[in-house]
Amino acid sequence: MLTEEQIDQYWAQGFLFLPDALRPEQLLALSADFEAWKDESRSHDEAYGETLDERARFDLEPGHSSDAPALRRVASPVEVSAAYLDAMRTSPALDAVAQLIGPNVEFNNSKINSKQPGAATEVKFHQDFLFQPHTNEDLIAVLFFLDDVTLDNGPLEVVPGTHRGPMYDHWHAGVYTGAVAPDVAAEHQPNAVPIHGPAGSACLMHTRLLHGSAPNLSDRPRTLFISEYRAEDAKPLQVNHLPSIYEGELVRGERTNRVRCSDYEMIYPEVPTGASFFSQQAKAPS
Repeated sequence: MLTEEQIDQYWAQGFLFLPDALRPEQLLALSADFEAWKDESRSHDEAYGETLDERARFDLEPGHSSDAPALRRVASPVEVSAAYLDAMRTSPALDAVAQLIGPNVEFNNSKINSKQPGAATEVKFHQDFLFQPHTNEDLIAVLFFLDDVTLDNGPLEVVPGTHRGPMYDHWHAGVYTGAVAPDVAAEHQPNAVPIHGPAGSACLMHTRLLHGSAPNLSDRPRTLFISEYRAEDAKPLQVNHLPSIYEGELVRGERTNRVRCSDYEMIYPEVPTGASFFSQQAKAPS
């Protein structure tokens, strides 16, 4: 699936753009299910549904209405859609993940992040690992593009190489904000690279890579299905912030009954109680 050059690029920069990460029929099925959920959201005026830990599954953007539905998050869609479960288990991108952190790979968690046209939600700079300590850092998020991602509709922005640098605190003044401090964000913003491309592509991202995204300023949606995987010997040290009945499912290779530990320190994250981490990031200092 990946060339040696691509593998070297991933480990040097902490991310890799992957075209044709979904089969065409998978992309159609994923998009159809999301559009059905978006239509369903018209009849709701607050977060709704229920996940494994009894939080809301469907999170709505402030300003959402029946005339202008703004479904911004679906937690663990693999539990309520055969299409998303199939993509999590069988997409071409999973072969790439197995090359990078395999051969033995487990499913960790999944979500959909969507920015409808004109959506004000931004994702402040953060590192995924600071939400989910494991015994080692071999975790990869695969961000599947369900829409064409452009420079105007709030693309993912990554800071190359930061997966090799510090793990920045996401706690500030005793509050877990799910974001780095403003001075850290300001320092790295000039080096951020936008990741854009056609629907069906994906970005593979290291769990320690600093990243965020701006609001959607265009008239076109930007929807991502994010499926995260972990090396089979990376064991969780806290409850999953996006729990699923499929967490820990072996999607490639075999079980070894081994645990591998790396040397790092971090403050335990807050276990979320809201529908999504956007409520945590809303508490971040600007």
